[in-house]
Amino acid sequence: MKIYDLATISIDEILKREENPLAGSISETVTRIISDVRQRGEEALKELCFRFDAWDGSALEVTRDEIKKAYESLDPCFVATLEKAADNIRAFHRQQIRSSFVITGEDGVVMGQKIMPIAKVGVYVPGGTAALSSTVLMDVIPAKLAGCPEIVVTTPARGGRVDPSILAAADIAGADRVFKVGGAQAIAALAYGAGPIPRVDKIVGPGNAYVTEAKRQVFGRVAIDMIAGPSEILVVADKGSDPEHLAADLLSQAEHDKMASAVLVTDCADLAAQVSEAVDRQLAVLPRREIAEASIKNNGKIIVAKDIDAVIDIANRIAPEHLELCVADPFKYLDRIRNAGSIFMGRYCPEALGDYLAGPNHTLPTSGTARFSSPLSVDDFVKRSQFTYYTKEALEKVSESIALFARQEGLEGHARSALIRTRTED
Repeated sequence: MKIYDLATISIDEILKREENPLAGSISETVTRIISDVRQRGEEALKELCFRFDAWDGSALEVTRDEIKKAYESLDPCFVATLEKAADNIRAFHRQQIRSSFVITGEDGVVMGQKIMPIAKVGVYVPGGTAALSSTVLMDVIPAKLAGCPEIVVTTPARGGRVDPSILAAADIAGADRVFKVGGAQAIAALAYGAGPIPRVDKIVGPGNAYVTEAKRQVFGRVAIDMIAGPSEILVVADKGSDPEHLAADLLSQAEHDKMASAVLVTDCADLAAQVSEAVDRQLAVLPRREIAEASIKNNGKIIVAKDIDAVIDIANRIAPEHLELCVADPFKYLDRIRNAGSIFMGRYCPEALGDYLAGPNHTLPTSGTARFSSPLSVDDFVKRSQFTYYTKEALEKVSESIALFARQEGLEGHARSALIRTRTED
């Protein structure tokens, strides 16, 4: 891995981002796909599934029999692990459930806020280079806890077959329907409705560049969770950390995608060199070596700063999706972390724990957006309405103030709408 010492190069130069040269062509392709699905519906959907995923002509919607066969094909120990992970995710996200409230004041004033679930939610689940059954749990369970009446899952199905682990996870999480449709065409179908796939109110879930661009283009027609970029990990480490552990953590994200980003920031130059060597050793025997090697070559970095305070400042500057605090006393620095999607504390808390089993969500802000956005949560699946009630007597006490405010803004109609209820205009 490339090692940068801040004594000889600026952090601005290290973090300089390059634009994706393929962005324009991806956008044009996605626009055509969305337009085709919008205009021709199910016919276009089937043609696109055949072209991109070798669709076998079977029904687009997964049947109960297919789900039953999926369970039968899986190792019972893995199914038990899915169920354990689901329990942990439910326990964590149950704490996020919010309640409506009512404030009753004096003189006939009542105000409040209603919390209501979004009616129809679409969950996109990647199924390309890796079948992410964990994503099913992370995205469906919070929607279920929010009380969403209809939750549909779409996922690529190579040759008409959905990975059994995804089907089992969807059933365990409580998804209502699963469809064998992936890519930008799935996003288009969820946004506009196509054949058996209903139009939804919100689309969540990660995907490749085409899926991400499709979500960007349909935003406004439907809500989306976020524009997710390639996976990221930033490891903050002091000299007491094990270089083999750190190398393994960096590669855990590098193997996701050739565009993934794995970064180590430390105040120890010796540790930096040891981790770089450990990455090379571990890469040699990693099954997804080609992907991880490209990620490390293109986006991997080791940054050496003068002290741990400077290390924390860099972490906040990068605002990573995943942040590991591999230091002796991680809680000492927790309050200083201002920008991170999910924080993993201490030397025995690898990011993979959060991907699968711990309970906090793994659908996280990427590309520095942790500066202003948050992990997926129950809040993403509810909407709020507020209400206000005043009696005539209560309005009489404030109508002159309303009129004063409205006239200050030059809105006489607003003023009269308050005054007409409480006195006769001259």
